[in-house]
Amino acid sequence: MVGPDYVRPTAPVPAAYKEMDGWKAAEPADAAPKGDWWTAYHDPGLDALMVQVDVSNQTIAGAEARVRQANAANAAAQAALYPFVNLSAGATRNNAANVNAGRSTNANYNLGVGASWEPDLWGGIRRNIEGAGASAQASVADLANARLAAQTALAQNYILLRLQDAQLRLLHDTVAAYQVSLTFTRNQYNAGIVARGDVAQAEAQLSTTQAQVYEAELTRRQLEHSIAVLLGKPPAELTIAPQPTLVAVLPATPVAVPSTLLERRPDIAAAERRAAAANAQIGVAQAAFYPTITLSAGGGVQNSLIGSLLALPSRYWTLGASLAQAIFDAGLRSAQKDEAVATYDATVAAYRQTVLTAFQDVEDSLAALSLLARESVEQDAAVAATRQAATIAMNQYRAGTTSYLAVVVLQSSALTAERNALALQARRFSASVGLVRALGGGFSAEQLAANAR
Repeated sequence: MVGPDYVRPTAPVPAAYKEMDGWKAAEPADAAPKGDWWTAYHDPGLDALMVQVDVSNQTIAGAEARVRQANAANAAAQAALYPFVNLSAGATRNNAANVNAGRSTNANYNLGVGASWEPDLWGGIRRNIEGAGASAQASVADLANARLAAQTALAQNYILLRLQDAQLRLLHDTVAAYQVSLTFTRNQYNAGIVARGDVAQAEAQLSTTQAQVYEAELTRRQLEHSIAVLLGKPPAELTIAPQPTLVAVLPATPVAVPSTLLERRPDIAAAERRAAAANAQIGVAQAAFYPTITLSAGGGVQNSLIGSLLALPSRYWTLGASLAQAIFDAGLRSAQKDEAVATYDATVAAYRQTVLTAFQDVEDSLAALSLLARESVEQDAAVAATRQAATIAMNQYRAGTTSYLAVVVLQSSALTAERNALALQARRFSASVGLVRALGGGFSAEQLAANAR
């Protein structure tokens, strides 16, 4: 076959990840999450929703349709290797002037079969099949990427929603506590012990926190709407009941050597297969420079009397061969080949950029998980300290030894610290799911040939 044989493009692959400090190196048996990776979070609610994504998500449905489209195009390309056979039948009658007999009516009946075949002498058809097959495999990788994107988006939104439940529970508890403080302060004011300013500060603190409740509820509802769309439902058809405590746990995800990422990321596999498809098109363009041979054959029966159509004298047959070679095309074929080469070069660059981005995704997730874990320890200490300070200030206020302003400041600091701790927990879960996606979930490039036809 003319044209270059495909060789997988090289890509810069580091020997180890920069941000692996403190992370467990994967053993060969657990190089990446496999299968239902989300079960590692041990949340039955998440598991139940994941079952619906693959069935109802419209992005996945569109990607699945493109797989069928690419497989059909591949089958159409393979059909060009074989002869084309057609069956024909016809009947005509005509009335025309005749010099000797005035006008006459004539009839003609025919039944025949014909075949034509263009031998693939230079491999142009086979290169086209090669490219169509690679494109079909790329569409399978695109489907896997769409599925992984939908799954990770659902996992992140769901866990964020559950952490928003925790935020709301904290805010509701805080509102209840502030209501008690307001009642106490009003009683103190009515008894003439504190000034009216203390009551105003308590009222302002309560109203500000109640406003935060509405803001948190808005965020939760928007997350619920996003989950509904990921499940292929209108938001009005999905209601997720609040959960009193967070069930999901952060899993420990082992990380293999960087070179395995080339086989574990569906977007890398798709980019590589597109480079293979583009390489095949160079051969298709090259084959256009060579002559084409077409072989044809036909046979059948033809007669002016339908009753004699199958008689021996009515038979006919044809055999033929033709050779075609373009002599002048004003540079068309050269331009088409140059275009194919440039397209291939572009797909190689896209492949290498996809690989680099994949390594960045892993490094970002590893760094986030490592540093956020350390930050979480410090934040938990801050929560404990601000809670203790707020409690002491409230006791001092009730004893009449400090102002209510000091209480408000410390209670606000405690609430902010606790909300920051929950937000930090949300970031850790998002980074964990991000690492799963960066590592390719349960994808393996070995699946491509099995799912593309």
